[in-house]
Amino acid sequence: MAGSRNTTTVTVFILLGFSDHPKIQIALFVVFLGIYFTTLTWNLGLIALIRMDSHLHTPMYFFLSNLSFVDICYSSSTTPKMLADTIANQKSISFLGCAVQYFVFCGMGLTECFLLAAMAYDRYAAVCNPLLYTAIMSHTLCVKMVGGAFIGGFVSSLIETYSIYSHQFCGPNIINHFFCDLPPVLALSCSDIFLSQIVNFLVGVIVGIMSVLVVLISYGYIVAAVLKISSTKGRSKAFSTCASHLTAVTLFYGSGLFMYMRPQSSYALSRDKMVSVFYAVVIPMVNPMIYSLRNKEIKNAMKKVIGSKCIISHHLTYF
Repeated sequence: MAGSRNTTTVTVFILLGFSDHPKIQIALFVVFLGIYFTTLTWNLGLIALIRMDSHLHTPMYFFLSNLSFVDICYSSSTTPKMLADTIANQKSISFLGCAVQYFVFCGMGLTECFLLAAMAYDRYAAVCNPLLYTAIMSHTLCVKMVGGAFIGGFVSSLIETYSIYSHQFCGPNIINHFFCDLPPVLALSCSDIFLSQIVNFLVGVIVGIMSVLVVLISYGYIVAAVLKISSTKGRSKAFSTCASHLTAVTLFYGSGLFMYMRPQSSYALSRDKMVSVFYAVVIPMVNPMIYSLRNKEIKNAMKKVIGSKCIISHHLTYF
């Protein structure tokens, strides 16, 4: 298959992954399994906590629970297959499986872009219009914003996926990556990819610019409003409500822009695999930590849950 570029249609891709050395493979499996387990635990725990505590039934935490759901799906689109391939002899994926993996991965990634923009608008409403916050950020509007994020993300992903996988793939069929990402897959096409590159670039620019503009404009108003606050304590409290979101935005957009908004000539697949690990595997684990570790409301909710479990356990032991 690898040698007959003009006569053979590729039906299966081979993923090279990270290494063929058995000891390194075992070490990578343990590390990535630990990261994936932590990702599931933190995000599922955060979703459960937000549902259980009525004090967290606010727009901010509604968006955060949806972000955790997206991160679970985002990580699960690549990590389980990567874990299986790390210890498998044959690291293959069907053409259809490759397309589906990219569609889900890209859809969840673009949905996260829209969600982070929605969360920036929510912070703007909370800081700049605190008296009208509940009226502005109604539950209906929040649901529409989350629904719009998913629709926008997956429609954009469908356009990108079709533009990539409608090409002819005649061989070779070896993907120098651990999942079906855009650059290494498109590099294997035996047809003209110029139009596909333009389409993918435009989708990335439109989604990226729209979401980044919302974030920048929102935080522009937030900074202006915070600077008008006379007390240092008030300023600190206002900025602290936005610090976690800004950190998540910087990590996600920074790695995404570095990976996808560059000329194709600047791609170095061996180096970019490491970058891909960061945005595809590590960021979904880090996001709930960023929002939880310095958040007093979430800490208080966790204490309540732990305290109630201890009381129940004590009563069961007593009886």
